[in-house]
Amino acid sequence: QVQLVESGGGLVQSGGSLRLSCAASGRTYTRYPMGWFRQAPGKDREFVAGISWTGGNTYCAESVKGRFTISRDNGKNTVYLQMNSLKPEDTSVYYCAAGVGRDYRSMYVLEPDEYDCWGQGTQVTVSS
Repeated sequence: QVQLVESGGGLVQSGGSLRLSCAASGRTYTRYPMGWFRQAPGKDREFVAGISWTGGNTYCAESVKGRFTISRDNGKNTVYLQMNSLKPEDTSVYYCAAGVGRDYRSMYVLEPDEYDCWGQGTQVTVSS
């Protein structure tokens, strides 16, 4: 079992920055890709960014490309989402996810439906 706990959300003005963190505990010796999703009220969940186990492969959605960066520190069992130039439309609950059962694909960024472990989410609100 792996537990994921997000932190770093909050209220920020348009154009500001936040860094989200996701700390993993439990079966952390397994090599698994991780990612970030977000979901705003009344909207579908959106895959924001993904990263392979080594961090050598990353993906960012077009809606955040050039503004968000995903990274990880395996020594700290933590994945990060650096969010710059935030816009009101970035307001959402942000969820960390891991592909715990996908360790055989550790060198890749997973497809959105391959993630099988989720955090509880952290709220990000961007005011205009």
